[in-house]
Amino acid sequence: MIKVVCDTNVYISAFLFGGKPEEIIAMARNNEIELLISEYILAEVSGVLKRKFGWTDEQISLTLEELRTITRLVTPGTRLEVIHEDEADNRFLECAMAGEAKYIITGDSRHLRPLKEYRGICILSPAEFLLALRETTSD
Repeated sequence: MIKVVCDTNVYISAFLFGGKPEEIIAMARNNEIELLISEYILAEVSGVLKRKFGWTDEQISLTLEELRTITRLVTPGTRLEVIHEDEADNRFLECAMAGEAKYIITGDSRHLRPLKEYRGICILSPAEFLLALRETTSD
């Protein structure tokens, strides 16, 4: 099964707006991909939902509970310093490395996506990931 790490913005987009990010979350629910997550990513999702979107603690708790059921928790053992402009983005690389992910899916076009690839991990937008997945399954 393909292992994937999603950036916080993918989760937020899936929960609030649907579309391609929601398709990716649905794939994890249906066991079509293995979605990897870390405590850092869970905390960041929680913080963004509270600070930027005013979600209640109960709404956040229920959402994180569901996330925990459709993801595999990974504990990164290595601290990376690849992205200097937004140091927190390194946490996604760490999670992907620790879980041996094939993809990082992100809407971050400033720091993560410009890397395109890190140590064999492809860094794609949600649309690019879905397209790549369709291409590999049609071969």
